[in-house]
Amino acid sequence: MWETLLLAIALMLILEGMMPFLSPKTWRETFKKMIEMDDGQIRFVGLTTMLIGLLLLFFIG
Repeated sequence: MWETLLLAIALMLILEGMMPFLSPKTWRETFKKMIEMDDGQIRFVGLTTMLIGLLLLFFIG
């Protein structure tokens, strides 16, 4: 189980690092926009992202 968890974290880190590596200007602009969002909007983005991940796990697994 730990091996699978570590593989998932490694894949997440690779995917998270792709945007700042490939397009740092767009990445920076995205974070500037997120800083201007209120807490409710950020929570909605987080919830939406988690639900998409759960759906992917459901359909793949």
